[in-house]
Amino acid sequence: MKKIMVIYNPSSGKQAFDEKVKNITSILLDNGYILGKFITQKKNDARDRVIQCCHEDWDAIIACGGDGTLNEVANGIMLGGRKIPVAILGTGTVNDFAKSLNIPKTPRDFCNMIMNELTMDIDLGRANDKYFVNVSAFGLLSSVAHETKKEYKAILGRLAYFIEGIKILPKELMNPIHTEVISEELNLNENIQLFILSNGNSIGGFKNFMPEARFDDGYLDCLIIRDTTLESMITILKAFSTAQHTSCQNIEYFKTKKIRISSNSSAVVDIDGEYGGALPVEYEVVEKGLKIFVSKYPY
Repeated sequence: MKKIMVIYNPSSGKQAFDEKVKNITSILLDNGYILGKFITQKKNDARDRVIQCCHEDWDAIIACGGDGTLNEVANGIMLGGRKIPVAILGTGTVNDFAKSLNIPKTPRDFCNMIMNELTMDIDLGRANDKYFVNVSAFGLLSSVAHETKKEYKAILGRLAYFIEGIKILPKELMNPIHTEVISEELNLNENIQLFILSNGNSIGGFKNFMPEARFDDGYLDCLIIRDTTLESMITILKAFSTAQHTSCQNIEYFKTKKIRISSNSSAVVDIDGEYGGALPVEYEVVEKGLKIFVSKYPY
């Protein structure tokens, strides 16, 4: 793996990251690698460049950005039809996926991971015609990630999400979404507060949000919070801090390979922290859809 394309989203993270990217590219160049660099300027730039890479002779891709950038890279690989290995260099506000996999943070360790060529085939999710790496959701607070202004995220980091969440929480609690859920594991037709479908166990910076999730088990983990009282919701939110939430009343938690979600309202769907359209959505797991570099296997 000697020819690597660096996909870089300059709007993710802080200025100090430029130096980190320079150090990484310098180490790789010193070790005989041939590098290309592509700086994204607008939505879908990363996806479109990766599609091109699939038809060229690149051996690997470094995805520099947040969860949204990684999402575009994964979509580019699926649409391009060649499973090029991806190294994840997280620079965004939360970087759930990179943190879950314990991706090295120092330039030297990150480069060693690439040079060791240890890779892992992980599952992806498909939401209608879009693919996601970590999570898709709608309902309570699910719009926070894609509605928080980028300049606020760059300055305040994860705190920006909390501020936005506090602003919209009271309104969303008063407006549950009537939802029809159809899957092998659960059929449901009622008001719910939140629907989350995830491939990893970390969401919104919180570890063990999906305690049984595995990246390569051939399933997506589903969590649904049924319509409930404010008092019960506070109990549920407290339980999240100790990873006891899946046993709470009014919560459904299960694994699935395929699930259809519809509603009589036009609920907005979030996909990997970005706007993903509105319901209805048909979800399906894509087993071993993405090959990523790891320093060691996570379990």
